[in-house]
Amino acid sequence: MARRRENVPVTMGLAESGAGVAPDARHLVTALVRGLDVLGCFRSQSLLGNQEIAQQSGLPKSTVSRLTYTLTRQGYLHYAPEIGKYRLGTAFLVLGSATLARLDVRHLAQPLMRDLALFARAAVGLGVRDRLSMVCLELCRGDSAISLNLDVGSRVSLPRSAMGNAFLAVCDPAERGELLREIRDLDEVAWPRLEQRINTVLAQCENVGCACSFGEWDDSVNAIAVGFRPGGGLPPMVLNCGGPAFTTSREFLLREVRPRLRAIAAQLENSMGI
Repeated sequence: MARRRENVPVTMGLAESGAGVAPDARHLVTALVRGLDVLGCFRSQSLLGNQEIAQQSGLPKSTVSRLTYTLTRQGYLHYAPEIGKYRLGTAFLVLGSATLARLDVRHLAQPLMRDLALFARAAVGLGVRDRLSMVCLELCRGDSAISLNLDVGSRVSLPRSAMGNAFLAVCDPAERGELLREIRDLDEVAWPRLEQRINTVLAQCENVGCACSFGEWDDSVNAIAVGFRPGGGLPPMVLNCGGPAFTTSREFLLREVRPRLRAIAAQLENSMGI
């Protein structure tokens, strides 16, 4: 396991980019952060007990018990006594559904994405960052018999995907610098390779106009991605198009799909501006 360094200044490489200053810790509500960490444990599993939540979150079991009790009372968790586990409650689901319904950029993007998916016979996704992952908000598939195993709500690694790298290219320098420091501290052993790869893709975004992943992290998948800023207080988002490498070639993605993907991103840029 990689050794995690504490309070070590970054002196070289990508993690230098952006001189953002961390928010004042005095304004951080620790109990709220812990409660959100508990809810975050349900990203990959629908049913969890207190012991499992404690293991995933790193919080003491006694703290987890108080948090799950409070979240259950408020409707954000639901307790299933027959199995002694929790699942996300209706208050959380209503909040999430309302948020997605108000993301009008999805409705604007969907017909454009669908047309491109049918043209490319590949999957076209719309994603946004959540911590060190990219979450798929909308997905359109072409009519190919074989497609990627993705769906709305699917998550891909930020540093190891075209979608994530495209986000790094379009986000603010301060945010990029903080994210790169988090990526480095998470796995210092893998960081040199990641840093080199991210450097290459950021240069691609500047020179080619998109982030590319042609089998670098998964030799069975080819994908390209373009970031944009929808405006209206929304964070940067990313459009990507990808498919199995043996049906979606690098040449086709760059020659035929890239200009269409960039045109959609340009159309959605500042589309939510107030």
